[in-house]
Amino acid sequence: MVTKKNILITAGPTWVAIDRVRVISNLASGETGFILADKFRKLGAAVTLLLGPGNYRGLQKNIELIRFNYFSELASLLDRELKTKKFTAVIHAAAVADFRPERVAKHKISSLRKNWRLNLIPTKKLIKGLKKYQTDLFTVGFKFEPDLPKDKLLYEAGILLKESKLNLVVANSNRNLGYQAYILNKGYKYGPFLSKTKMAACLSVLVMDKAGKRGIN
Repeated sequence: MVTKKNILITAGPTWVAIDRVRVISNLASGETGFILADKFRKLGAAVTLLLGPGNYRGLQKNIELIRFNYFSELASLLDRELKTKKFTAVIHAAAVADFRPERVAKHKISSLRKNWRLNLIPTKKLIKGLKKYQTDLFTVGFKFEPDLPKDKLLYEAGILLKESKLNLVVANSNRNLGYQAYILNKGYKYGPFLSKTKMAACLSVLVMDKAGKRGIN
């Protein structure tokens, strides 16, 4: 009997607090996650979407939506979902904060201050813990480098693929103000894709096919 495949997708920006009312964020739109969720849904998968802060419209029905704002919330949600549910694959497309303040002010810092220095330290690499509870989980990461030429972009994506023990990596950029993406695995690549929709269409089919051949339901 064929069981519906369960797909977990992370998307959108990720906040880290610097005081009671201010945060550090990024320019991620969450659009890629939206498109991927819809593509997997149309292929018959059960989709859970962990979505970061922002005002979003147009999400299709029959997708389980779980919202988060902060890095710590995303980390907790990922741990909970992966620990308590069986997923076919995780598509980690969220723009996760790479740094956080070493200390967060417990009150609002006055705007009258002459300066405010923040000491930033690295956050935990969530992508390296995706297979913590399920070693055969099919995992996909994203490597975004806005200005790198193709060769350097693919090189950086290859490092992420190896170091994080992923099954696929989407290497993407907007160099020269145009979207360009490749999908990599060991020994081969797909692309270039010149739109998020085309990349998502290929990626969703690849994941459904390759994860299925691994015997994961």
